[in-house]
Amino acid sequence: MDTEEFSLPRSREVNERLHALIPGGAHTYAKGDDQYPEHLAPVISHGRGAHVWDVDGNRYVEYGSGLRSVSLGHAHPRVLEAVRREIGRGGNFVRPSVVEAEAAERFLATVPTAEMVKFAKNGSDATTAAVRLARAVTGRPRVAVCGDHPFFSVDDWFIGTTPMSAGIPAAATGLTVAFPYGDLAATEALLARYEDEVACLILEPATHTEPPPGYLAGLRRLADRHGCVLVFDEMITGFRWSEAGAQGLYGVVPDLSTFGKALGNGFAVAALAGRRELMERGGLRHPGDRVFLLSTTHGAETHALAAAAAVQTTYVEEGVTARLHDLGERLAAGVRDAAAGMGVGDHVVLRGRASNLVFATLDEHGRPSQRYRTLFLRRLLAGGVLAPSFVVSSALGDADIDRTVEVVAEACATYRKALDAADPTPWMGGRPVRPVFRRRS
Repeated sequence: MDTEEFSLPRSREVNERLHALIPGGAHTYAKGDDQYPEHLAPVISHGRGAHVWDVDGNRYVEYGSGLRSVSLGHAHPRVLEAVRREIGRGGNFVRPSVVEAEAAERFLATVPTAEMVKFAKNGSDATTAAVRLARAVTGRPRVAVCGDHPFFSVDDWFIGTTPMSAGIPAAATGLTVAFPYGDLAATEALLARYEDEVACLILEPATHTEPPPGYLAGLRRLADRHGCVLVFDEMITGFRWSEAGAQGLYGVVPDLSTFGKALGNGFAVAALAGRRELMERGGLRHPGDRVFLLSTTHGAETHALAAAAAVQTTYVEEGVTARLHDLGERLAAGVRDAAAGMGVGDHVVLRGRASNLVFATLDEHGRPSQRYRTLFLRRLLAGGVLAPSFVVSSALGDADIDRTVEVVAEACATYRKALDAADPTPWMGGRPVRPVFRRRS
């Protein structure tokens, strides 16, 4: 048995304070301490570039930074310069700031497949606004979501379809139906079953798998044929797939799309973008019924919009998306070699585009295992790698990736011992990590 101990006493103490004050101990369930090995959930003190420090004084190479939002690295100087400039000029006014026009122009230049954009503070508001707009323009009640994609919104129309549906009336989600990713025939059957009832198809254009050839174009044709709105949730694919999102990479233009996460490099900004004909229904220059699209007091804070503009400029001028892919490919090759070298190449499995790598931990029977994930995360943390995923930021350097691969190799050696014993319990250090969406705490 591996007896080396790694502990986080101050983080453990602060986690208790967090739980006493904040439901769940965090403001995002994906950041909960239940997602980490027992008593090994670091509480962060600060970050710079691709590194973060916890309150216990440990430094980590960090992946999945800010749930994929900090793609340029923490405290990026170009972003901070833009933010500081606007904070010194005031952040919120009784009328729009010129920064709102500048940020919209910057966004629409970066994502030229969209004709109008409206900013918000979080992705849930943007996706719900897209659903509301689709219902308004079609006069239809149903929403068809891709059932293979994990998350679209905190609002009732989506969360009511998950195991965490407490407090949501069934009537609120009875109008939400699901279609499988990559299966045009099944989607067409769904649209035929609910003929003239489906307002929109909403999906992530790609996740850990690439869209099958012709799939997105086929969805575009189905949406047109059945008179529904095609919505791409580009919260993750935006900027990571290309500066113009997955729609720019694959050449399929949705009616509406939503962006967030990488858009602000950690600052709170999201966007709903799309065709003028649809978006203007939430404006003042059309003859039809008004749609209450998005209206947020803080949605256009100048410093966040300045951050978004700086992020987009950095991506375009510095080729950030290409760098993310290069870094991810280098990391993936190293991790796969390390896993294979330790005899666990069929159990520690990388999936996804190089710029958005996730990993699966499989047991001795090849099944996904939270217990083996616990073992793996524990060994990574002890080696100074904070990696709920292997999603890279552009701040990573060669030395960071080399160190990560070394730690992965050490973790895989322990993984091999657990597989040979057919029991990871001695290396877990406590209860297993848990899925976010579950009915009981």
